[in-house]
Amino acid sequence: MGFAARERKRLIARLRRDGVLTDPLWAEAFRRVPRHAFLPRFFLPDGQRWVAVEEGDEGWLDACYSDIVLVTQLDDDPHRWLTAREEGPVTGIPTCSSSMPGIMAVMLEELRVREGDRVLEIGTGTGYNAALLCDRLGDANVSTVDIDPVLLPSARAALNALDYRPRCELADGANGFPDDAPYDRVLCTCAVSGIPKSWLAQTREGGLVLTTLNRPIGSGLVRIVAGSGDDGEGRVLARNGRFMPMRAHRRPDVSAVIADREVASTTVTELSLADTLDPAHPFEFFLSLELPGTVPFPDPSGGDTCYLAHPDGSWASHRTVAGEYLVEQGGPRRLWDTVEATHRRWYALGKPARDRFTVSIRGDRQEFRLGTLRWPLA
Repeated sequence: MGFAARERKRLIARLRRDGVLTDPLWAEAFRRVPRHAFLPRFFLPDGQRWVAVEEGDEGWLDACYSDIVLVTQLDDDPHRWLTAREEGPVTGIPTCSSSMPGIMAVMLEELRVREGDRVLEIGTGTGYNAALLCDRLGDANVSTVDIDPVLLPSARAALNALDYRPRCELADGANGFPDDAPYDRVLCTCAVSGIPKSWLAQTREGGLVLTTLNRPIGSGLVRIVAGSGDDGEGRVLARNGRFMPMRAHRRPDVSAVIADREVASTTVTELSLADTLDPAHPFEFFLSLELPGTVPFPDPSGGDTCYLAHPDGSWASHRTVAGEYLVEQGGPRRLWDTVEATHRRWYALGKPARDRFTVSIRGDRQEFRLGTLRWPLA
């Protein structure tokens, strides 16, 4: 057994221990498909910068078979990697990546494919996930699209080099891919703010659409059962998964709200911001419904203060001093007051976890539901 094969075996063992890879058929696909073949180069974080890594570098193969996301593009610019290689670590915002294998395993299992199912993948990226689909379902049953004209040829070449030949096309995934419709399954490997109607319209009635939500708080997986036309019903899944957003669904930068904030009075709170925003904490998803559009981010100056900000100019800061949680807030709304009120309401409702919430899509109305309660999806 070669070194890469041993690393794949080690990765699969870890995914099984973590409980994210339970289906033996998907485990076999992970064993057969070499992730490193789709990652000849990538970025690794170095503080606030990114280091360029390529095949043959020390630690390259270890990184390929670690359960980590590997960034393959910054700022939508294919030249940033070469700049980092020639000039040293660079700054930038990740715009394409090879997702954590653990998250990929969760999504592939939640897709609930059956033999012969036809799948549309939105977001080809490196091509690794498409290869796993091809290995499980056969090339003829897989269509994959990506909007990036630079990334797609590389993904297609990597797939073909391993003799995987799905339908691999340059297209805006927000429109689906009508040429090969209808599909039994639609899988989106980038996050969306709302479910595009085209995905449900191109899915057979009773088929499944699986995607992640582009929400600064409370993102995660949803699975929709396609109805007639572009209607559907589904639910938020207990198992989590988070991806960078589809280009058309990216959110505006609200960091200027913090830069322009006025000095506010300081109060004490009993709530920890870390627990409040922890994706593993059941409160986080409910909070997202009550604070739509609010973005959390760390102190831009590198301190230990964390912030919440909204495009309307509202903001709150949270820090720990001598064991107490101190909060400041300002702008047209008092965001932290809303956090505390929402926490009380969550308790009164029985502390519902994310998988208690359903999703309903009826024409232009897309909403989360909990009993008689309703919140807009986007």
